[in-house]
Amino acid sequence: MISMTTLTLIFALPLLAAIVLAFVPRNLGFVMRAGAVGVTFVTMLLGILMFWQFNGAAVDANGYKFVSTIPWLGAESLGIACKFGVDGLNVGLVLMGAIVAFAAACCSFEIKTREKEFYILLLTMTGGILGAFMSTDLFFFYFFHELALVPTFIMIGVWGRGERKNFATFQITIYLSIGALLALIGLIALYLQLPVDARTFDIPTLTKYFTEHTIAHSAQMLIFPLLLLGFGILVSLWPFHSWAALGYGSAPSATAMLHAGVLKKFGLYGLIRIAIPFCPEVAQSHLQLIAWLALGNVLYVGWVAMKQKNLNLLIGNSSVAHMGMIFLGIASLNLIGVTGAVVIMIAHGFLAALTFGLSGYIYNQTGTLEMSELGGLAKKLRFIGVAFVMAAMAGCGLPGFLNFVGEATVFFGAWQVPALRTVTVLAVWGALIIGAVYMLRAVRAALHGPISDKWVNLSDANLWRKLPYAILIVSLLVFGFFPKLITEKIKPVTEQIVNMATVKPATPASSETVVMVESK
Repeated sequence: MISMTTLTLIFALPLLAAIVLAFVPRNLGFVMRAGAVGVTFVTMLLGILMFWQFNGAAVDANGYKFVSTIPWLGAESLGIACKFGVDGLNVGLVLMGAIVAFAAACCSFEIKTREKEFYILLLTMTGGILGAFMSTDLFFFYFFHELALVPTFIMIGVWGRGERKNFATFQITIYLSIGALLALIGLIALYLQLPVDARTFDIPTLTKYFTEHTIAHSAQMLIFPLLLLGFGILVSLWPFHSWAALGYGSAPSATAMLHAGVLKKFGLYGLIRIAIPFCPEVAQSHLQLIAWLALGNVLYVGWVAMKQKNLNLLIGNSSVAHMGMIFLGIASLNLIGVTGAVVIMIAHGFLAALTFGLSGYIYNQTGTLEMSELGGLAKKLRFIGVAFVMAAMAGCGLPGFLNFVGEATVFFGAWQVPALRTVTVLAVWGALIIGAVYMLRAVRAALHGPISDKWVNLSDANLWRKLPYAILIVSLLVFGFFPKLITEKIKPVTEQIVNMATVKPATPASSETVVMVESK
């Protein structure tokens, strides 16, 4: 059995390592790299062990496992407690985040300047990401997200690439700061719905309270749009998506892997865990809006991806397009669809990290990602070529990869809702046709055809360089062939959330009145 401190170690180790690196002499770059890789490797092993022992672990009264607390970080007078725990909804996200963090650390070989600062920020970002997903307190849920978000801005500005990196830095900073601020206002408004003497940021307590008490409709009309808009901007929901592709295209590989793969799921997790079950009436009235906005991600951003001439911009827009599938699953608001949305969140984390890691390797070998200058690279970069083709197939939803499981489940869930069938048909067309076109175009442009004379001296990845890509591919395949490893954990929690979000109050809603609820 894992000790009660193991969950804390998963997020604390990277943060402690970041502090230690602050005292390491600047000229010991190898020590910086080895320390970051070593710490994230241990974190990954702890995440795998936690996931493996999840089913047999003890459950607390709120349904969480491996619960731990850091008492001295709390503020009891404000209802703040530094508590951590995992259930079926976030255990897969924590595991995915730990694996991607190790892969990102391994792919950081491209950093040659200011290595000390880079690895301190990378470890801080890792600790913040993992802490956000496992926190069971709204205050620390938000705090750890911000702890991970700030290094993103700095890393793009200092170590980013391309002529537009400064513009990308300003754009992503403005967009995500506004999104985080709107989400914060919504979370504070949610906190204020509780009686003064019972106010708390504890998510299990809030869940229990809002299961028995319905927030007044007028308050829901304020809170849910704030959370939807705030979290939606953080996730690059169309039409608030323009920051993502350019930001990822300008970011160092490790930064893009962590943000696009893991940190972006914070907004989706917040919508599923908090916004929809706590504001069920208004959430239900916004479902069709969410579905049509999701279609904007799938179709519009997919078309934009088809027009890209830069490989990283194509991958960045592809990442944004995949967010539409997750929103469609959420909009279905049934067990199948929401479960599929969580599965895609995990699958997309592995896939985004894999594609940005591979594009980073190609960039460091060739010095460019302009597809007109590439071509024939599979003749020299055989492992990278095979890995890129597998990533493209996963992005197209090929059976055998976890992405197929999530997308098929979302489609089935959305089809069960008559009002969403038109959106579902268009989304299927967008995912299968548009997605296949731009991914296969990238494969053809970068890997096939005649190879330029200037690429004849390229070197394929050695054993160490292959490791992060192999781990990500294996993760997609293992969970793709054995999806029950994830879905059986997710189902009980998504069922509870769907039940909370599909209730009708028996009396007029009020934040101060206990109401009887009846499932549809």
